[in-house]
Amino acid sequence: MKEVVLVHSSDVHVDTLADDGTAALAAVVATARAEAADLLLLAGDTFEHNRLPLELLARTAAVIAEAAMPVVILPGNHDPAIPESAFHRGNLARVANLAILGVTHEESVHFPALDLEVWGRAHRDYGNMAPLESPRGRSRRWHVVLAHGHYEPKPDPATALRPSWLISDDEIAATRADYVALGHWNRAAKVGRGEVEAYYSGSPDLEATVNVVRLTPEGRVIVSRKALVSAPT
Repeated sequence: MKEVVLVHSSDVHVDTLADDGTAALAAVVATARAEAADLLLLAGDTFEHNRLPLELLARTAAVIAEAAMPVVILPGNHDPAIPESAFHRGNLARVANLAILGVTHEESVHFPALDLEVWGRAHRDYGNMAPLESPRGRSRRWHVVLAHGHYEPKPDPATALRPSWLISDDEIAATRADYVALGHWNRAAKVGRGEVEAYYSGSPDLEATVNVVRLTPEGRVIVSRKALVSAPT
């Protein structure tokens, strides 16, 4: 059984404000290819918002199609999977190597050749939600979870704040996943109590890195950060 290599990024925020709104995404894809990744995970806020022009959505679809590997996207709080989302308005759902949780797949994607399943709850509107509510049980050797929200080790349920899409230590542990790929924070961080490997990748604009996750034949999960092949502009 061979090693499985995942590249995890998030908060790419494709937008019209930059000279090339897809530059950060292209840098992440190029880095995943340089790492010979088996799978690229984008844990939310791939788009800055859902009102982007169709031409930019077409360029995004082309960048992902050229990745030459499977890509899984989780819609986040900036780009929830509403009927008029960027994922529905553009041609993203037709890209052969792309799975979009909440759009092309309900909550999970299976990769039999890797003996791996990816599970995640997409943001489906702009309101609050529990990213790790009712996690799916393991069905393959490798179980990977995507979640987009704010980590709080032990949230106080009596405190009602603005929507924060909270993720707690107990919820991370309850996934029993091999790796939890988190999005929403622009900085990279390891979180949780340690029972489950859970990491924010940070945004490519701020960190200029991705997380590389190696699932070894011996059952180990090795996580490292790698600099982007080319910095986004």
